[in-house]
Amino acid sequence: MPGRVVAVNVAHVIDTPVPTRGEPRDAKPRRSGIDKRPVSGPVRVEPAGLAGDSILDTAHHGGLLQAVYAYAREDQDWWTRELGDELTRPITPGSFGENLTLSGVAVNDARAGERWAIGSVVLEVTYPRTPCSTFAGFMGLRGWVRRFALAERPGAYLRVVTPGELRAGDEVEVSPGPPDVRTVREVFAAFYRR
Repeated sequence: MPGRVVAVNVAHVIDTPVPTRGEPRDAKPRRSGIDKRPVSGPVRVEPAGLAGDSILDTAHHGGLLQAVYAYAREDQDWWTRELGDELTRPITPGSFGENLTLSGVAVNDARAGERWAIGSVVLEVTYPRTPCSTFAGFMGLRGWVRRFALAERPGAYLRVVTPGELRAGDEVEVSPGPPDVRTVREVFAAFYRR
């Protein structure tokens, strides 16, 4: 059964609830585009990312190799079970700051160079997401960066090979990447654990 797009999510700009690393605790909150929310209808995808999305910290996020971020609905369901009563809000599409919430796609087992055809768009897997203090503040969970790292469910960044449009409900056609390249999960684990 082919994978599918559960939701296409773009930023709802917010003030981050905690300062970034190295700033005093009373530092002013920063504007962030981590709060992604589902949109309906077709969404245009260009080399820089999704139309209507906002990337405010361009020193650490976005760019041609991080144009789109994908996360698996199955991993969100795992986190819901794992976190249980610790959650302050339900985990829904966009909760991890992802642009694409996917189902039936082995996002963490994808390899750099793997291509995903969705709608009229072709995306290529580049590397895993690395959690940051903005993500931790948005989740509102103590020790979130470490917990996210230990779970080894990072999701994948993608670059846009062919611009076009996609929407929720579209099938995801996967073309395998080079077999000798490590998976997103393996790269993430090597970075955090070794």
